[in-house]
Amino acid sequence: MKIIAVIPARYASTRFPGKPLAVLGGKTVIERVYTQVKQVIDDVYVATDDERIYSQVEAFGGKAVMTRSDHQSGTDRIEEAVEKIEAQIGSPDIVVNVQGDEPFIQKSQIETLCKCFDDQRTQIATIGKPFGDSIEAIENPNSPKIAIDLNGFALYFSRSVIPYVRGKEKEQWPKEYPFVKHLGLYAYRREVLREVTQLPPSPLERAESLEQLRWLQNGYKIRVGLTDVETVGIDTPEDLKKAEEFLKSRASSRIDN
Repeated sequence: MKIIAVIPARYASTRFPGKPLAVLGGKTVIERVYTQVKQVIDDVYVATDDERIYSQVEAFGGKAVMTRSDHQSGTDRIEEAVEKIEAQIGSPDIVVNVQGDEPFIQKSQIETLCKCFDDQRTQIATIGKPFGDSIEAIENPNSPKIAIDLNGFALYFSRSVIPYVRGKEKEQWPKEYPFVKHLGLYAYRREVLREVTQLPPSPLERAESLEQLRWLQNGYKIRVGLTDVETVGIDTPEDLKKAEEFLKSRASSRIDN
């Protein structure tokens, strides 16, 4: 299979303008994301609408594609980028979508995502992680939950707690059912990416504000790969400070060992 990765990166983030160019441990966030993905996938591109990000990617030796500034989602930006990329290298079989604010994405997570396509039924793939024993974490609406069928495909994504565990106190729920947190990492078969970007927003998507529900409600099969690795995304300047601390603690741990 021919696999490429595209990292959508906007400058005009509402909560953190210029986030891809923020410096984390001496390197920009976008360079760290690019380097992590490059460990697994040879053809990696940054899709951006900003000349500053484009220039930074080229400066560290990466590949970037300029896209329009009016895209409603990162998926739409990726589709435009792939159309330009395949004009040069031909059509890929699989397109991996890695968010530009995930500098600690792990090799194992990307490998798990790609392996989902060993099953020919998989049209879209994503990643989930068991929540563990914290009902507070499970109840957080900013951490979408996934209900998964017995063949590993998504039944539903929700900001609400799914499923409801009947007849048990809420604190006992994590021991009664293995709740799964959705991590925002995706991959698509090439033709499926083209199709889903033509779909209008669906009622479930509007209700939950989760783009993947548009695909699910239109009948696409989304395979869920499981990981035990937590992602550390950067949404705000405060998150960047936490990421710096995480980097320092990881470096200190390596030295101590």
